Parts: sequence; C-alpha cells; structure tokens
Amino acid sequence: MISAAEFFTAAAHHGFDFYSGVPCSFLTPLINGVLKRPGLTYIGAASEGEAVVIAAGAWLAGRNTVVMCQNSGLGNAVNPLTSLNAPFRIPTLLITTWRGQPGIGDEPQHQVMGQITHKLLSVIGVEHEAFPKKAQELPAALRHASARMAERELPFAFVMEQASVADDGLDLQARAHLDPGVREDLTMPGRPPSRAAVLERFLTLVDPAAAVIATTGKCGRELFTLADRPQHLYQVGSMGGASGMGLGVALNVSRPVVVLDGDGAALMKLGSFATIGAYAPAGLIHIVLDNGVHDSTGGQPTVSHSVDFAGVALACGYRHALSCATLDQFASAYRLAAAGPKPVLIHARIASGSMSKLGRPTISPADVARRFKAFLAQPATAGTAPLAAGAA
Repeated sequence: MISAAEFFTAAAHHGFDFYSGVPCSFLTPLINGVLKRPGLTYIGAASEGEAVVIAAGAWLAGRNTVVMCQNSGLGNAVNPLTSLNAPFRIPTLLITTWRGQPGIGDEPQHQVMGQITHKLLSVIGVEHEAFPKKAQELPAALRHASARMAERELPFAFVMEQASVADDGLDLQARAHLDPGVREDLTMPGRPPSRAAVLERFLTLVDPAAAVIATTGKCGRELFTLADRPQHLYQVGSMGGASGMGLGVALNVSRPVVVLDGDGAALMKLGSFATIGAYAPAGLIHIVLDNGVHDSTGGQPTVSHSVDFAGVALACGYRHALSCATLDQFASAYRLAAAGPKPVLIHARIASGSMSKLGRPTISPADVARRFKAFLAQPATAGTAPLAAGAA
C-alpha cells in the first residue's frame, strides 16, 4: 500500500497537476488527497465522460491531466475516449478502479465490468497496467505511462485494486451558496435565423483572442466552411462534450472561451451545466443554438421545445443568461454576454436546416488540436477588432 502523498510526489515529477473524475471508494484516498494538496487542481465531474472531456480541454490549455473513475463508469467514458481522445490524439492518465475483481466479493452490479475491465480497455485501444502497490514501484510505472502517452499521443490507464492507497481523511469547508444570476430575455417576434447566419454574425463579433469550441456535427462544419481560424476547435464525435471541454480550457487560460453548442448535444450532457456553474470560469460564454432537431442525422426532433436552457443555466449557477430568437437579438445578446458576468449562457432559437454547400474540415482532428493548443499558448490580447467572416 502507498500513501496519496507518495503518488502525488511521483506524479509531479512528470508534470501531472490537473485531476478530474467521479468518486469510487477505492479512489477515496487519491481524491481526498488532491482536494487538499496545494498546487493541484481537482474538478469533480457529473459523469465519467464529462471528466474525460474536461481533462481534454485542460490538456489543450497546457496541463498534464489525470482522470479518475470507477470501472463501472468506464462505459460512460468509452465515447469520449474513442471519439475525442483518439482522433484528436489527446493523452491523459486514466486511473480506473477494479470493482468486481474475479475472486474477490463485491456488489452484484460490478460483476460483469469486473470480468471485462482489462478487455474493454484493450478493445478501445487504451494501454494499461496494474496501479503500483509499493512506493518504490511508482517512479518506473509513471515513467512508463508518461513515455507511452508521449509516443502514442493517447491515454494510458492504471487499474487500481482495493486498498492500494492509504486514506488519511478529508476536512474541507462547505461551499457558500451563490446568489441567483441575472436573466435577460431579448426575445421578440421575428423570423428565426439559420445556424449559418448566426455563425456568420458571430464571426464578426467574436474577439480574435477568444478560444472557440464548436460542437460536433453541422455546427463545426458550418463554422469551418465560413472561416477556418487557429482559434477554432471543431469537435467530432464526443457529442455533448463541447461544454465540458470549454470548461477545461476556461479554467486554465486568461482569455475568453466560447462554446458553440446545440440543443441535442447540450441535452445529452446536461450535467455539464451544473459543473460549469459550480466552478464558474470567469471567461466562459456558452451558446446553445437550438433548432429543435438533430440536424446532422436527418432532422429528428429533440425535446428542446419544452426546455428553458436559460433557466437551467441560472439554476445551475451561471451568473448570466440570455434568450433570443432573431439575428439582431443574437448580436445584442452576444455583446451583453461578452461584457457581463460569467459564466454566461445564450439560448438562441434558430431555424432547422443547414448550408446547401457544406464542407468538412480539411485539417485532421489531431492537427486542429495542436493548432488550437498553440493558439492558447500565445499571449491573449483581448479587445482587438474582430475579423470578418471568411478571414483566416
């Protein structure tokens, strides 16, 4: 058995300083340890998949990341591990517990996952080995994991058995409740704009220093078709992960961060609203472009017609929320959002449908990620004039 302090000291030699995850009793010592250890960041996620995308955003912003979860939650993490980390070549150190380990009694819900944990990691292409049980094993294990992540540009996992790390307790102060955020409803009768029209107007408004993360599907494709810029990241796969990635970026940069989300994607990871509200990144603008359908898959309806995204955001701790339904209202809402308290959400009702000549990004996801990471590493010079739509 090792101590949490021994793990963190060894991990620090390899630069690991950003942790996200969902608790498991096996992980209690590590999560409690990171929460009270100066110099380390821990973001408690609403789901294991959200923890993966938060860590991906933090990696883009220059942090070395660790994701911790129970192996029962690997099912929630499979999607971003395979459709975000893999195509974008984003590494993270994954620590998953081994509940339901064969031969060791455990709750019935862990039986199946306990039998397939190692096979599942292998199937999805995540190299893995046993979590070290002795302090003297830590340096070599972390050196090997770091080397494999550097070589493959992919996650590497440690599988942790019960009682691998000693627990020394946790004593944290309760968080204060926030006052309600401010709501502004700019909605007036008018014709809802197309998503492309909103994105084109957005491109004339956004600060060139802002980092922009577009959700998967036609949102990212239309943004790329209108203007490809180093400040853009076009998500593919990992539906619902744009807001979590935006949170991971926004917590680690001193520049505006804009998430261009869709109603279907936002609904898929609605728990991210709560995480964003709780950690309250000071530069995050979250835009939900709500056309009421899954546009990229044939226009099947979502359930957004009955969802008040602005109200949800405020209930989750956002400091500001705005609603709009026309192109000019969107422009007004964006200017107010950029100048007001954050995190802020803009709920923009738009028309269904997409551009007739819709391209796809011609730069690979891995190259998009590294171009975006290089952009984030540059000094942010906010307040400069926005570029015209189509400008590179």
